[in-house]
Amino acid sequence: MIIYIAGKITGDPNYKAKFDKAAKRLSAKGHVVLTPTVLPLGLDYNDYMHIDFAMIDVADVVYFLKDYKSSNGAMKERYYAMWINKEMMYER
Repeated sequence: MIIYIAGKITGDPNYKAKFDKAAKRLSAKGHVVLTPTVLPLGLDYNDYMHIDFAMIDVADVVYFLKDYKSSNGAMKERYYAMWINKEMMYER
């Protein structure tokens, strides 16, 4: 499966480690993992969201980290995933 990881980035100084840990866990199970943490710094917020939505489009599943509710971007990704009827999973 192709899995997109969504979670809080803005305001979390440890976001890369958190996303990397989840990506390694999912990759170890044989999944292809897409994550917004690989995008370059310096883009506009809306540009990031457009790219994130494109990754969600090609993913089979969107995987939400525990802190997704405290992220405006991750909540937008959740609403988008719901709108396009994408399967969703949640970190426990």
